[in-house]
Amino acid sequence: MNRYISSSLVLTAALSLTVPASAQESLRAALDGTFAPHAMPTMSGGVEGFNVDLVTLIGERLGRDIELTAAQFSGLIPALQAGTYDFLAAPVTVNEERAANLLFTEGFMDTNFAFVVPDDAPDYADLEAFRGKTISVNRGSAYESYLNEHAGEYGWIVEGYGTNTDAVAAVLAGRADANLAGATVAAWAAKQTPGLSLSYEIDTGLVWALSFRQDSEEMRNLVDRAIECLKIDGSMAELSVTWFGVEPAEGTTIVTPTPGYGVPGFPGYVEDDHEASCEGLAS
Repeated sequence: MNRYISSSLVLTAALSLTVPASAQESLRAALDGTFAPHAMPTMSGGVEGFNVDLVTLIGERLGRDIELTAAQFSGLIPALQAGTYDFLAAPVTVNEERAANLLFTEGFMDTNFAFVVPDDAPDYADLEAFRGKTISVNRGSAYESYLNEHAGEYGWIVEGYGTNTDAVAAVLAGRADANLAGATVAAWAAKQTPGLSLSYEIDTGLVWALSFRQDSEEMRNLVDRAIECLKIDGSMAELSVTWFGVEPAEGTTIVTPTPGYGVPGFPGYVEDDHEASCEGLAS
């Protein structure tokens, strides 16, 4: 049984849309409400974060109310498949196994790794620059696995901690030269912690996307188009600055529409020559 952080958040549509949100049934979405800065509890008992705002904007573009529920990540995909939700608003990394069972929108962001270092650290231009350095990391994470796999190649010392918060604190205390985490988590840590800066980013070639059941291709395509709209109208770049303190580089996934529907190269992708636009989304 999932333990809900809040029963639901109704994300209202913008008044400027051609069809009132009340004209259609609300969509139901869910995410992990403890994955800062994508979604995290507020003092009032709600949830805030990048993906919460993303869902709000998607609802505005589509002219639909979206009921957003925060629940444990482990229960999200089973609940989606059972029909509890229409789609998942959580950042889900697209890979072969997941794409064989779910439909994905195009990527809304690259899911890279990034280092956090002290403000007075040297400029780390590549992985070789971290040779011999002590790097803190959340124990048991994919980032620890990456560091351990490449420790022989780069000669860094890996120090695991029970939480990424503790791993970041180790950098502040001088027990580690850098911390490795997901790029958005790293950006959030640097933004929130005086004395730390975001450093070198490792390109994984993977993306985060929103996920649907395989029988929801029409709705997947509509949300995909809404994401494209948010990329071209500058909304995604604004969310990046707000939540990560990062102005996206030209050509990155967060500001670049992907041709077709879904993620190219993975099951569920549909090749299509539609042009990215904010027109005709509300129906």
